Amino acid sequence: MGYTVPASATLPKYIQVSERLIREIAAGHLADGTRLPTERDMARDLDLAVGTLRKALAVLADKGLLDRVQGSGNYVRHRAGVSSVYSFFRLERPNGGGLPTAEVLDVGLYDKPTDAPTFGTATQGWRIRRLRSLDGIPAAIEEIWLDASRATRITCQDLSESLYQYYRDRLGLVIGSVEDRLGLRAMPNWGPQAFGIEAGSLAAHISRVSADANGQRAEFSRTWFDTNTARYVMRMGKG
Repeated sequence: MGYTVPASATLPKYIQVSERLIREIAAGHLADGTRLPTERDMARDLDLAVGTLRKALAVLADKGLLDRVQGSGNYVRHRAGVSSVYSFFRLERPNGGGLPTAEVLDVGLYDKPTDAPTFGTATQGWRIRRLRSLDGIPAAIEEIWLDASRATRITCQDLSESLYQYYRDRLGLVIGSVEDRLGLRAMPNWGPQAFGIEAGSLAAHISRVSADANGQRAEFSRTWFDTNTARYVMRMGKG
């Protein structure tokens, strides 16, 4: 498999592995019907305990992405529309896949930006800025605005690798749909040096409005990404 699970990620290791495999299957790196290496070999390649790997494979089996044949092995099964921690994260490595991780740069309560579309009921929002990486390579910076009525307090320490999972588990907010608009936008001046694109330079940009399960807008975000290290991918159709 050729990939080491990052020790610094906050998601449990078996979830990291299952999410990576889900993204690898979606990208076509693991073709339908592919027989995976033995569990012992996979665990060694991923530097995992066999028990941890089995938990990750059980997640895939539950989602219908894996046939576990007694005495034969584990076989990949392609399915469209599989829910996962990163279902709405649509950046991938240039050749597909890649495990997303996040470094929180700043969190605070501010007046909503004047150029943002209407979302939520409050005049203020929780602004979260993050550096996103794929397989440990810096790929994007994000500025997320969560309507202030959705949370009374958010700190850097509160947040997990998956913001939507944090919303669900800690705030009771389930993101049911998103609307993305792609374009070009000048890089802001708060991007960390590790991202590698200078402030003011044009970069690929995603503007997103996210709604809860009832269709009420709760969040607005903007993401700048490096096309040398990431691609925006949205797959449609039956699998």
